[in-house]
Parts: sequence; structure tokens; C-alpha cells
Amino acid sequence: MFEVRHIDKTYSPGTVQETCLFSDFTLAIEPHSFVSVVGSNGSGKTSLLNILCGSIGVDHGTILMNGTDITKMKEYRRYRKIGRVYQNPALGTCPSMTILENLSMADNKGKHFGLSSGVNKKRIQAYQDMLSQLGLGLEEKLSVPVGMLSGGQRQVLALIMATMTQLDFLILDEHTAALDPKTAEIVMKLTDQIVREKKLTTLMVTHNLRHATEYGDRILMMHQGKVVLDKGGDEKKNLKVEDLLGLFNTISIECGN
Repeated sequence: MFEVRHIDKTYSPGTVQETCLFSDFTLAIEPHSFVSVVGSNGSGKTSLLNILCGSIGVDHGTILMNGTDITKMKEYRRYRKIGRVYQNPALGTCPSMTILENLSMADNKGKHFGLSSGVNKKRIQAYQDMLSQLGLGLEEKLSVPVGMLSGGQRQVLALIMATMTQLDFLILDEHTAALDPKTAEIVMKLTDQIVREKKLTTLMVTHNLRHATEYGDRILMMHQGKVVLDKGGDEKKNLKVEDLLGLFNTISIECGN
């Protein structure tokens, strides 16, 4: 379970660019839930992910992971239990390394390398079997540098790498935004499959309102550092894209846009 309790976060304090994003903000993400987060630019979506992962700190408040206070825990230590996939496929993979080397690196996450080889040749068949299920032909390209793959192939690989080891939480930061519609659907279906099979607690920020309504069991809409919509269960299932667009338009008018 992920919780943020009464957090405050102000960017550029004491300057003309000072912006108070979160003020006494509280949110709980239940275990094994798949939560979609939508909202306009600047609403606090990505900042929330960065706070949970430890990329940025908070001014006040508490962050809990499975009941443990991790507010001051270093980012790299949090990633022992967190997998994250970014909007840019290049951020989740190493382009100069082969697919095999990338998978081996992800497979060894949290382990001590020592002076032994980072590639375990005994795992090659397992990697090929895993990749063959995707239908993208990646199982035949283990020796190909990842930088030579398409953006969609790299994003699929990044998702696989992020979830290879035992995790509690999966963070998806607009992970289909840079993909063409067909590839985005492939990545979303794979995402849903992995989340269900591994029972991962998942937080997905997306601008794709259809993905937000079709996938997951809870949806949040954020605006100016606040949750203005929170639907789960049957309420979420009955929510339509038109409902979200209507709320977006209402907020836009209230803001004078």
C-alpha cells in the first residue's frame, strides 16, 4: 500500500516563480489496485509519481510504503520495490547494450554482481520464451543493440525489464504517450496482463482518456494539486470518456480558459 499523508510541496520558494503544488494533500493507493490518473498539465500528476519514487522531496508530510515511513528514504532504495516505465522509451533501457544485456541487467536488479559476468547464458532460453509470447520477433534479436529497435519495441522491453524481478509497485508515467495508436494498444494490453498476473499495485498517469476508463479499477482526476474525481468499482466501470471530457471542460471554464 502506498500512502501520502498531509504533504506540502512548493516549487522555487521565495522567488517570483514560487508555486505551491500540494497543500495538506493526502492519498492512499490500496494493495493490488490499478489506478489511472488523469488531469491537465501542471495538475500534479507526474510530481506525485516523483514524490512516491523519491525523485523529489516534500516540504512537509509523510510517505508510507506498506506501512513503513519512506519520506527520507533514498530514491535508489525505493526502487528495490518499485518498477517505473517512463514516457520516453530511452529512459528505461540502455541503447548501446544488446537486448540480452539489458534483460540480464534487469534480471540482476538488487543482486550483488561481484566480478562475474553480468550475462547468465543459462537464462537465454527463458528470455527467448518470454519474448516470443509478445509476437514482436524480439526473441530473434537478443544480440541486437536496443538503440536499433523501434520506439514501441523499446517501450515493450522497458516494461518487461521493469517488472522482471519481485515488485510491490509499478509506476507508469505516460508510458504510451510517445507511441503510435497500434503500438500503444499492444503496450496497454501487455501492461494489463502483467499487472493482473503479478498482482502489482499500479499507478498509471495518462492523457489517453479511453485507456484511463478501460483499464484499471480506479480512476483519479487531478487539478491544481487536488483530486477532483475519485471513482472505483462499479462507478469506475460505468464512467465514460464523455464524462471525463465534461469535467475537463467545466474546470477549464472555471479557470477562465
